[in-house]
Amino acid sequence: MRKIVASFFMSLDGVVESPDQWHFPYFSEEMGAAVGALMSESDAMMMGRVTYESWAAYWPGKTDADDPFAGFINDIRKYVVSSTLDTVEWQNSTLVKGDLVEEIIKLKQQPGTTIGISGSTNLVRSLMRHGLLDELRLLVHPIVVGKGQRLFEEGLEIPMRLVSSETFPTGVLSLAYRSEAK
Repeated sequence: MRKIVASFFMSLDGVVESPDQWHFPYFSEEMGAAVGALMSESDAMMMGRVTYESWAAYWPGKTDADDPFAGFINDIRKYVVSSTLDTVEWQNSTLVKGDLVEEIIKLKQQPGTTIGISGSTNLVRSLMRHGLLDELRLLVHPIVVGKGQRLFEEGLEIPMRLVSSETFPTGVLSLAYRSEAK
């Protein structure tokens, strides 16, 4: 069965919103390798509507000459989870509608490897609530941002088990947790 792995850049106070505003001073070769590892093990990406609309407005037409991520994100299979979109136009995109639990279970049962998620906070929360997220990878940055959307909302209680940790020279912690929710 395929697994779903979500990854986030996160501040010490749990903020995951707008990492482009605070994470770059902490970027390193080690962080690049950690991000690259998730990309290399994923044969599909999953995203919510907001991430899809943002990325679909930017990435199509870009090449690896523009950005090394372009070829990967344009070519990979993309599953867009939305109750409001009627169509998705970006190449290799499939709209996932209907009962979230039922549809995600169907996706996990299809042949393939890892379905990666980058961003899409609301989608990840829903997957966690329903026990559908297999692994959570956090790159925790040594900065308090003070405002912005946090990954974990009040009242969300999900048992997780730490399966790996590494400290990068910039002070960023790379943490991987597996869900123990049943």
